[in-house]
Amino acid sequence: MSNPDRPAPTIWTPTWAFGRAVLLTGLLLVAAVVLGRVDLVVLATPFALGTAYALRRRPTEPPRVWISGDDGHLVEGGDVAGTVSVGNPGAVSYDVAVLRARVSPWLRIERATLAGGTVAGIGRAAGDDRSAGDGRAAGRPAVADRPFVTSVAAETAVDLELAGTALRWGRHPFGPAGARVAAAHGLLVSRAVIAEPIRAKVYPKTEPFEAVEAMPRAAGLVGAHHSRRPGEGGELAGVRVFAPGDRLRRIDWRVSLRARQLHVAATLSDRDAEVVVLLDVLAEAGRSGGITGTASVLDTTVRAAAAIAEHYLHRGDRVALLEYGPSARRLRPATGRRQYLTVLEWLLEVKAQSSPHEPYDQVFGPQLLSADALVVVLTPLLEERSAQMLARLARSGRFVVAVDTLPVDLSPPKDRGWAEVAYRLWRLDRDTMIAQLREHGVPVVPWAGAGSLDQVLRDVARLATAPRVGGR
Repeated sequence: MSNPDRPAPTIWTPTWAFGRAVLLTGLLLVAAVVLGRVDLVVLATPFALGTAYALRRRPTEPPRVWISGDDGHLVEGGDVAGTVSVGNPGAVSYDVAVLRARVSPWLRIERATLAGGTVAGIGRAAGDDRSAGDGRAAGRPAVADRPFVTSVAAETAVDLELAGTALRWGRHPFGPAGARVAAAHGLLVSRAVIAEPIRAKVYPKTEPFEAVEAMPRAAGLVGAHHSRRPGEGGELAGVRVFAPGDRLRRIDWRVSLRARQLHVAATLSDRDAEVVVLLDVLAEAGRSGGITGTASVLDTTVRAAAAIAEHYLHRGDRVALLEYGPSARRLRPATGRRQYLTVLEWLLEVKAQSSPHEPYDQVFGPQLLSADALVVVLTPLLEERSAQMLARLARSGRFVVAVDTLPVDLSPPKDRGWAEVAYRLWRLDRDTMIAQLREHGVPVVPWAGAGSLDQVLRDVARLATAPRVGGR
């Protein structure tokens, strides 16, 4: 609890120049009195008058600093823009303002410009635009890490406009930003004023992805997939004898005239499917280089999840998201563009989390995962628990497709003598684990963008429609 009797912190403090001017004036006056020399008084007069003239109007209000960003839909590789502003709410101009900001390394700032602007309730800024340079050249420091110097007139503001490229998905800090200003001809300086950072939301770039229409089992009442149940739809299932309740427009007159009995065309109902995208976040591997560099396991997982969700939501299916990890986050199934935007927001919070416990039971409760859903598991298969989770899903009768998100160009560690041999043995063990999963009916395919799941979806749909043999 703060003490009300405690004095407020000093906003403006004297500089070393102010101290030197006062000290020099005092020494000259003392020497003039002691030595009886009038010339020393004449010599001290310019320092005294200059200091008094500079302090005739002293600022009372501290500078104001704030950060604003672009609220548009920002995707990896897109242009990012933000503004750091320093304002002068008082009636005394600031001689020098030093402004500096910190920006996440995943927001590559390439251009920075100091420009005058308008602040609500303060007034119009003065001064011409001054470019702060470009940091794209090799060997130069990052543009956002440089201090920027300007002057701020009374009741105006100056904007530092930062522009560049968003390199990676996530919530990246834009800021903090701070400013210190000098006034009264450099005799007074303000304390540092810090503005809290804002978070720039960068959505994952959806890789081009297309999949065949085959679905193992349609779960809803309406949709784009052809189910095995008869009903109103566009897929012809055959011709049958007219029955009470059939619509007249379904009568097949050619067959009816030939058979001398009314026949109708039977169709299959169009139904939507429920797709559950499961993200294995127990481990991370590889080094993320942003949208223009190499992709880590988490990068591939998030981008593939966004692409799969966009594809099936565009077709009218219901999409749900699950995390296989200690937090066990879940996004309920829904359809439409609103669900797609919710998916993108949900993916921004994905992060790798190791857990000593088995998260299966808290992720796959009896009421959380539909038996008719197609489960697409995005996993690097770095842990045995991930393989056991896939096997348990397959044994429970669900339709499971495993997508391998481990980078193909993952290089072995070279810091130790046996590291490369151990890496090769681990690769062989992992290949054996994948082969065992395929023997248990879990297809494992590497993520390759468009067409990654075509063949495996056909196989899963064919297995779902095959007759099952029941034991006595």
